[in-house]
Amino acid sequence: MTEKNEASVQETTPAISFSEFLESTQPGVVTAIDGLTKARYYNSGGISGYGLSTPEIQLHCSHDACNGVRFFRPAPNSSVDITDSTYKYLYLSYTCSNCQKSEKTFSLAATRNKGDESGKCYKFGELPQYGPPTPARLIKLIGPDREMFLKGRRCENLGLGIGAFVYYRRVVETQKNRILDEILKVSHKIGATPEQLKKLEAAKTETQFSKALSEVKDALPQSLLVNGHNPLALLHSALSEGLHGQSDEHCLEVASSVRIVLGELSERLAQALKDEAELNRALSKLIAKNG
Repeated sequence: MTEKNEASVQETTPAISFSEFLESTQPGVVTAIDGLTKARYYNSGGISGYGLSTPEIQLHCSHDACNGVRFFRPAPNSSVDITDSTYKYLYLSYTCSNCQKSEKTFSLAATRNKGDESGKCYKFGELPQYGPPTPARLIKLIGPDREMFLKGRRCENLGLGIGAFVYYRRVVETQKNRILDEILKVSHKIGATPEQLKKLEAAKTETQFSKALSEVKDALPQSLLVNGHNPLALLHSALSEGLHGQSDEHCLEVASSVRIVLGELSERLAQALKDEAELNRALSKLIAKNG
């Protein structure tokens, strides 16, 4: 947070609301904030100082009672005085207003612009970590490589595109057979053709990752397609790119796309198996009733 960097922020970065900053700005960036503070007044009417604004924010709550985006409210008496001369270093804590269990804590540095309620804020970090949560179904799909995947997720959150790409590619490569086994489960359930099953089984024995994904591009059940596209073909296209000559920004875009497609595949696999299980239970009940 040098003076040169701060000046650049004021000149080139549009100011955002404090709630938007807390919800969606990654750590490590000095950001211009509209309404960062609120004026405090003496009984006589004069301004006694400026306190940090503490708006409600919307975040994903992972608690079983929520498992979705919920309003989070600041801890009582969480506002602190913010001056216009130096940065104030502080922790700001929030609690989910629905379950009253999940908490979010931000480590911040804030300073007010002289003469008004706007200012600048820097986010050192947050707990739980910045970024949308990783779906439980995706964690289950990648299994043993959970920690490696989460390292890639941390790289992505910090804007480290090459690191995220390398971690995600390694996870998909090493867990290729695990992913294919889940696809085979769905294929057997829906009565895939012998030719499709044979291609999927053959891909498990193929040591070359790129070739394995390429050979099963026509063997996936329709229920696993993502907007009409084969997710394995999409992953193959993205992960077969080399890193040589690619910018970190490009690698970050590709890595994010890989994570999103992999997450959608995990959801569709789980849903397909769930639908089949529900159908079997329904059939069993009807057969038992008519027996």
